[in-house]
Amino acid sequence: MVPDGRLESHRVSLRTNTARLGGPPKKGEDAVSIEDGERRVEEGVRTDFRSRMDYGAYLDLDKLLDSQHPVSTPVHPDELLFIIQHQTTELWFKLVLHELESVRTYLQAHDVSRARKALARVKHIFRTLAEQWSVLATLTPSEYAEFRGFLGSASGFQSYQYRSVEFILGNKNAGMLPVFAAKPEQQERLRQLLDSPTVYDAFLRFLVAHGHDVPTDILERDVTQAWTQQAGLIPVFQRIYENPNAHWAEYAMCEDLVDLEDAFQFWRFRHLRTVQRTIGYKRGTGGSSGVDFLKRALDLTFFPELYSVRTEIGG
Repeated sequence: MVPDGRLESHRVSLRTNTARLGGPPKKGEDAVSIEDGERRVEEGVRTDFRSRMDYGAYLDLDKLLDSQHPVSTPVHPDELLFIIQHQTTELWFKLVLHELESVRTYLQAHDVSRARKALARVKHIFRTLAEQWSVLATLTPSEYAEFRGFLGSASGFQSYQYRSVEFILGNKNAGMLPVFAAKPEQQERLRQLLDSPTVYDAFLRFLVAHGHDVPTDILERDVTQAWTQQAGLIPVFQRIYENPNAHWAEYAMCEDLVDLEDAFQFWRFRHLRTVQRTIGYKRGTGGSSGVDFLKRALDLTFFPELYSVRTEIGG
């Protein structure tokens, strides 16, 4: 119970503060009553959706929220967490791939401003994805062990969207295509990305268009191959980094790409640590070596010259 004196004092204070802010709300304005704790529904708020599209219809929520189907028997209460964690990751990957394809298109059109905007969005998505691992990390080893056996061979290793993101960034591997043989549409999508230039390829051609001497053999490389460090690019980037004012757009793009790789690698690291704390050194459900396999992914780099050039700057 609040003493009557204190309650009346609070009401006086509230009336005083309301007066200072311009008096009580006018007709049609929102207000919260301290007595009933309710916020009035404004007169203009639509409530009849019999002939209008509503929020759920726009987002197709009935389908989305009916897409979580635990397979454990009896259903383990923590399996829903596991499913939603991976489904939301796939939704973010869909947007990441969309944005990276846009980055490549913008660079091919020499629209560096829009390319940088899309890259900024991707960086923030990966930061969100990295933090999301902390939610899955609340699943203890004992809890996961109770339903892990029901997953069969299902594994994130089989995520075609993740492979698509890797491919468009340069970590190409034709050996991954057979994994998707049972799903021809996904396999074909990956094959298209395997045969297409990467974001980095588009950036190098952008540099050429702006007067930078990128070696021809690099520009004409076999784009189906994984990117590996090209020593001939180091002088190109050194020239940009040692005179950023003269090459600001190129310089800023270089740093954006480094930001992207850092964010991606941090996501990979958080993935590794979450797996390690949950299953230790068990093999993955998809047949991989588990933690050791994920560790090797940390050695893969998208833009190695943008890191190597730092050794040469000012030297």
